[in-house]
Amino acid sequence: QLQASGGGLVQAGGSLRLSCAASGWSFSSYVMGWFRQAPGMEREFVAAINWSGGNNAYANSVKGRFTISRVKAKNTVYLQMNSLKPEDTAVYYCAGSLRSSLVPNSTTPSGYFYWGQGTLVTVSS
Repeated sequence: QLQASGGGLVQAGGSLRLSCAASGWSFSSYVMGWFRQAPGMEREFVAAINWSGGNNAYANSVKGRFTISRVKAKNTVYLQMNSLKPEDTAVYYCAGSLRSSLVPNSTTPSGYFYWGQGTLVTVSS
């Protein structure tokens, strides 16, 4: 089970840190990802991190503003979001794959097997 938290309401230019804690399953050997879904839109890729934390990938829209990281001892993955924009408003989901390394499919929802319940991020202008 994946539990996402840390969402909330923030003004444009502000920051938030999302957390995703895993229980009942050790995801330390697998790729983890963050996706988001705005109202009326498809779920889109945000960021992904490989098993060791040494390799990651970002959507162009968040590159340079968001940072994905993981702490294996806590079985938790984080998404630090800085310089937030109103267009970042969405429900953010964490996801776990069954691969240890990033592959092209790591940027699509079909590349993930486990999903958290989502946490809402609202950025006001």
